[in-house]
Amino acid sequence: MSKKIGEIAFLAAILIGIVVLAFRPQSNRPVKIGERAPDFVLPGVDGAPVSLAKYRGRVVLVNFWATWCPPCVEETPSLEQFASELHGRGVVVIGVSVDESGRALRAFIKQYHLTYPIARDPGGSMAARFGTFKFPETYILGRDGHLAEKIIGAYDWGDPHIIQFVEDLAGRPMRASM
Repeated sequence: MSKKIGEIAFLAAILIGIVVLAFRPQSNRPVKIGERAPDFVLPGVDGAPVSLAKYRGRVVLVNFWATWCPPCVEETPSLEQFASELHGRGVVVIGVSVDESGRALRAFIKQYHLTYPIARDPGGSMAARFGTFKFPETYILGRDGHLAEKIIGAYDWGDPHIIQFVEDLAGRPMRASM
């Protein structure tokens, strides 16, 4: 009898393990080219929410960065210039800062005269959902919200090739959503 109970307990444990594995949240993996980027609503620097969905229909550059990251600081002036120049052409830059200190972030924004929306992700949970592993990382989303390109590390946003790529992307018709 005790042998039978032991077998049933063993089978029940296996079944429970299978159910737990089947229904647990899948681990984060990087967003791949062609996939829809995860939507987000994050607090902005001023407290107002920054929503990715608000910009659907435009090309969006989501730039994960931090004030304490030298390559991030290096690319900031060219990213601001890029955002200013392409804003009227259906292109939006959203900065997502992983800084813990709101005070340091606000001082940085003021010092560099940043005009594009800045969201706060102090725990880095949204950066992880995108698959960010190094700062800065920029995700270029097409007008349909799908990832068109990912750039790892600091970049010169004045590069004519990237400007042309983004302008071409902004001019393409939207494809059917997946």
